[in-house]
Amino acid sequence: MTTNLLVVDDDQALCSFVIDGLGREGLSVRSSTAALEALEIIAAGSVDIVLVDINMPGMNGLELCRRILDSRPDLVVIVISAFGSLETAVAAIRAGAYDFVTKPFEIEQLAVAVERARQHRELRDEVKRLRQAVADAQPFEDILGESPALRRMCSLVDGVANGESTVLITGESGTGKELVARALHQRGSRSKGPFVALNCAAMTDSLLESELFGHARGAFTDAKEARAGLLVKAKGGTFLLDEVGEMPLGMQAKLLRALETRMVRPVGSDVEVPFDARFVAATNRDIETDVEDGRFRRDLYFRINVIRIDVPPLRARGSDILLLAQHFTEKLARRLGKAVTGISAPAAERLLAYPWPGNVRELQNAIERAVALTQYEKLVVEDLPEPIRSHRRSQVLPSGDDPSEMLSMHEVEKRYILRVLEAAGGNKTLAAQILGFDRRTMYRKLASFADSKKSL
Repeated sequence: MTTNLLVVDDDQALCSFVIDGLGREGLSVRSSTAALEALEIIAAGSVDIVLVDINMPGMNGLELCRRILDSRPDLVVIVISAFGSLETAVAAIRAGAYDFVTKPFEIEQLAVAVERARQHRELRDEVKRLRQAVADAQPFEDILGESPALRRMCSLVDGVANGESTVLITGESGTGKELVARALHQRGSRSKGPFVALNCAAMTDSLLESELFGHARGAFTDAKEARAGLLVKAKGGTFLLDEVGEMPLGMQAKLLRALETRMVRPVGSDVEVPFDARFVAATNRDIETDVEDGRFRRDLYFRINVIRIDVPPLRARGSDILLLAQHFTEKLARRLGKAVTGISAPAAERLLAYPWPGNVRELQNAIERAVALTQYEKLVVEDLPEPIRSHRRSQVLPSGDDPSEMLSMHEVEKRYILRVLEAAGGNKTLAAQILGFDRRTMYRKLASFADSKKSL
């Protein structure tokens, strides 16, 4: 869409200079030499950004800036002046101006300021839209988002919810794999049955076996009563085994047999007990690599990977970051009793730029901290955790033209492969697919990078 600018300056020659220069940049520009006339043009609409000169007869630029933003707070105002000083700039910002440009200026300099203002306005409008989207959204069983990646995942969940096949949910830590499992349960034919979850990370074989399959009375010390396992307790519903990639190898064979026979044998018992639950597994590990390395049984992998649902990382979900941030802001503001209504555009820009290695969980923690600390109605950059404030994306290629800074093809390849691996959250299988490698080639290249580092 075309950006519409209004230049307000009593110097007609400067107005013509700006109209011609920014017009060549593809912008729609008109001018006014009087403040009151400018207010009438703005009231009529079709203005996105206003360039205001400070020193004008009658109403000065600072007062005009205040009048503009009182009537049209959606507009972005850039103040221009021949008297550049810190005091003038501060006065302009206090009047509500977005930026401050000093005369004389080159048209390229002004074009950069206008482009920043345009991006600021678009981001602010997006934050406003997402606030409304949060208010209007009908969450997919607590899964909030509009991105294509999330819509594809939700479509797959809808398509398989009524089946009985085993499901493997994969995704980085903090992406919401349990929420996906619950959505699968709630939208399926077993929704009236229980949803039972067990995280098998850091569990010993004996404890995990007892939790899964149950135990007979006297099976071990303190087993004073027989107890049914969680697979049996999930009768008529859904059982989620979270972090299945952490399961000890000794238990994997027992789980495989239980899934194939639909029977479990409680610890200390000679009698097998049937179970009737849909089995869902989840993992944040690169499970194919674990299979190749012998850390996970191949036959069990094929048994649980009948239907696979990949939960996208937050960095792959685009503006969902802001949608979720707005949702968390409103939720936490209510909980903490603070009058925080949203997120400022500069803070939103930092949220979008950050890669979110901790995914949705990290975002929620960051917003909780920001809401707790902020002194404003909207979250600002200073409210965000330091890693988010200071993050700068690394460059694969040098930005300058100095020959001494140029890189060898080996170094370019190394940086790019490591950048893709970072974007894939350390998942070597996914990174290899993106790069067009097989896993063996990926491992060989990573090993060569490590060897070259050792040789330095």
